[in-house]
Amino acid sequence: MPKTYIVGYDTSAGADRAVEFAVAQAKGTGAAIKIVHVLEWSAYSFLTPQELEERHQRRTEELDRAAAQVNPVVERVRAQDVECESVIKYGHVADIICDIAEETGAAQIFVGRTGHSALSSRVFGSVQLSLVQASPVAVTVVP
Repeated sequence: MPKTYIVGYDTSAGADRAVEFAVAQAKGTGAAIKIVHVLEWSAYSFLTPQELEERHQRRTEELDRAAAQVNPVVERVRAQDVECESVIKYGHVADIICDIAEETGAAQIFVGRTGHSALSSRVFGSVQLSLVQASPVAVTVVP
C-alpha cells in the first residue's frame, strides 16, 4: 500500500513551502499527497430557520472560495507526477488534520512553520504545536 503524506494548507507562503517539501519527499518514496485545508467554524445554537439558511449559504460560498485556492495547488503537484487530492473541511485545524491522518493511515504530516495567524498563535498557541503534540504520526514543520 503506497504511503500518504498529509499537508496542512492555509494558502500562506509557509504552506506553499510545506507542499514543495512534501512533493520532494513523495517523489523519493512514491507517496501520494493529500492537501488538507480547514476552515475554522464555531457552531451556533438556537438559530432561526432564516439564520440557518444564511449560514448554509455562507458555508457553501466559503467552500467554493477555498476550493478555488486549493485546486491550483493540487494541479501543480500532479504536474510533478505525484498523486494528489484535496480535502476541505470545517472544524478545528489540528483536530481535523489528525483525524484525516488516522483515517487514511498517513505516514507523515507536513505543515509550514508560519501561516496566516501569527498574532493569534502567539496568544492561543499554534496549529503546528498542537499537531506536534497530538498527531498520531510524525509531523514535519517546514521553515
